[in-house]
Amino acid sequence: MRLVRRAWPNALAVVVILFFAFPAYWMLRTALMPTVDIQSDPPQFLPTSPTLDHFGTAVSRPFFWTYVRNSLLVTLSAVALSAVVALLASVAVARFRFRGRKAYLVLILAVQLAPFEALFIPYFLVFRQFDLLNRLPALVMVYFVSILPFTIWTLRGFVAAVPVELEEAALVDGCTRWQAFLRVVLPLLGPGLVATSIFGFITAWNEYLYAFVFMRDPQHYTLPVWLATFRTAFGDDWGGAMAGSVLFTLPVLIFFLIVQRRMVGGLTAGAVKG
Repeated sequence: MRLVRRAWPNALAVVVILFFAFPAYWMLRTALMPTVDIQSDPPQFLPTSPTLDHFGTAVSRPFFWTYVRNSLLVTLSAVALSAVVALLASVAVARFRFRGRKAYLVLILAVQLAPFEALFIPYFLVFRQFDLLNRLPALVMVYFVSILPFTIWTLRGFVAAVPVELEEAALVDGCTRWQAFLRVVLPLLGPGLVATSIFGFITAWNEYLYAFVFMRDPQHYTLPVWLATFRTAFGDDWGGAMAGSVLFTLPVLIFFLIVQRRMVGGLTAGAVKG
């Protein structure tokens, strides 16, 4: 009986994993399958003769490496800026008591709940007025503003969870307020910074609408706009689109593998000696 009770949650977990993993598998399967077999009836779940031709077609498209550079530039810039600003703001909100603090938190939550597309026209008018259309800094500003509220709200909880006694112990040991923050609090905020950075990276990396409308020069487009080029008036290049999607996903996986190593270390790096 106990074995049955343990088996059904595991079986349910396997079903959920397969449900979410199947689209990724189908994307990879289509990218490796010859064009004549992609839409075969009945469908083939395993490519009988895998090929890398679709990847070569995707990489050889015009401006591919320019799009990669643009996406990495605007995404990493927005994530870095949001991490720095949100870290300082979250410490101020969690550690200090000031007039309007609750209203500030409510405002952050309200901005986070606003639809991303609702700000499209105001952004467009402001950027046109300041001659920022068709410039990559405009995308950096849009992505920075879009992920900043979530980053502040999330990091605030991590900062509040760090005991104040740790900072006080560092001050007693001779550290300044800034040294206590850098040596004690900041290492403990590693998991929060990782979680918010991953969210911000995915949000900025996947954004399509602003990059397509605000950037008029093809050399300023990003990878989501590049993926749309696989749909033409002559039909859809499913093999190339899926190969491009695989290449589009790799930077997110690499970024996650790099930052997730900091999560465990950040939990204990700020401990003090007893």
